[in-house]
Amino acid sequence: MAEKKGAEDRRKARVRRAIRKAANGRPRLSVFRSSKQIYAQVIDDERGVTIASASTLEKDLRAKLKTGATVEAAQEIGKLVAERAAKAGVTGVVFDRGGYLYHGRVKALADAAREGGLEF
Repeated sequence: MAEKKGAEDRRKARVRRAIRKAANGRPRLSVFRSSKQIYAQVIDDERGVTIASASTLEKDLRAKLKTGATVEAAQEIGKLVAERAAKAGVTGVVFDRGGYLYHGRVKALADAAREGGLEF
């Protein structure tokens, strides 16, 4: 029997559908935020590949950060994913907030990615 989607899943699908329409071939910067960590990926949906990624679970960041659940950690991830995307030749992306409200850690990651050179 098919499971019903929860409100969070429906919201995420709605946001992603709108982003794909507006992308015009640009990759998407996808954010996943858990209670303890934050993750970011630059994804090319046309080819179905991840171009660049960063998370607070990486060894060098774990030693540097006290916890992955802070605005400071999100800023570090935003800078890192922007740097890695630039190395891969990506400058323009669309921002996929994944159904999360645009404030706090999600906003800090987006602002840091913009400062790092990504345009969205």
